Amino acid sequence: MGSHSSGRGVPARRARPGPGGGRRELARDTLPGSATATMSFGTMDAYLNEIENNLQSILYNEEEDQENETWKMYMERKNIVLEFLHSDLSVHLLKRHHKRIELLKKCSYYIEILPKHLALGDQNHLMLPTTMFQLIDPWRFQRMKKVGTIQTKIQLLLLTDLLEQLEQGREELVHFLENYDMVTFLARWDLVKQKLSSLSELMDNFLAMLVPGRLYVKHRLVSDVGATKIPHIRLVLSTRMPVIFDRKESVAHEDWVSLRWFITCPQSQPEHYELRFKLLEPQTQQERIQCGIMPVTSNTCEIRNLLSDSSYRFTIKRAETYMLVYEQWRDSITLKTKPYLDEDMESTICEP
Repeated sequence: MGSHSSGRGVPARRARPGPGGGRRELARDTLPGSATATMSFGTMDAYLNEIENNLQSILYNEEEDQENETWKMYMERKNIVLEFLHSDLSVHLLKRHHKRIELLKKCSYYIEILPKHLALGDQNHLMLPTTMFQLIDPWRFQRMKKVGTIQTKIQLLLLTDLLEQLEQGREELVHFLENYDMVTFLARWDLVKQKLSSLSELMDNFLAMLVPGRLYVKHRLVSDVGATKIPHIRLVLSTRMPVIFDRKESVAHEDWVSLRWFITCPQSQPEHYELRFKLLEPQTQQERIQCGIMPVTSNTCEIRNLLSDSSYRFTIKRAETYMLVYEQWRDSITLKTKPYLDEDMESTICEP
């Protein structure tokens, strides 16, 4: 039998002589559906999937970093507002300013005439020569006192208005923090920042106005004195703390009372006071004359010959002086005298 293959088979490939006379096999045909091609496409798919996953991971990390930066910015700006509310515009501070305004409304306001080289509160101005006061035109000075009164009233009104604006601004900032989410807060940050700036400026104006300053003079107070050298002076408004009754030391007896008052920051010079008293709910014509005005130069006073078992109202204030320009408030206290005990009642009480 022959060793050849069937006629339908693929003829065997012949070996071709090699360069050295040897033989080498012909390269086999690689078809598209071969195992080698399939392996190459699988590797490519895995590589592409890996790239896609890496890109998604990078994008996710970038988004996460961006969110972290946004959150960090939000917290930093939120802390700026919180710090402003807790320090410059705290509730405790606003309450203190309220008390300060109420105290200023009770103060007495005076015009101080100072040489230009002295500061307000310098006691050396007490040694100024009296000739300087003689050079001031009385009519012009009275007009300046009216200006001082108007300026004081305006200043107290402005302080009240500024404090109301500060309180309203604080409420708005608290509303921003409590109702704005992160996106809205950051979107409106310019508005919030502008609010912080305006409130800070308002607070500066408020603090500067707490202390009465220079009185604005449009006309010369010193008349033309010819060859006399005119002194260089300036006018300022100063305050004195209110006069307040000592509620513990002021007591009533059967037909007299002992009154005492004080000033939180007493002046170095003695002051003069005006004490008023009046019987409350008088029933007869004789009782209606149970009233009076007494000048006092100390911080204590006794008033006698009062009706027993009767209520009196006492009022204290500073006496009018040449330099006083404004004093709206005065302190009052109501005391009731004790009833007299009958002699029979006294003897009964004394019996064992």
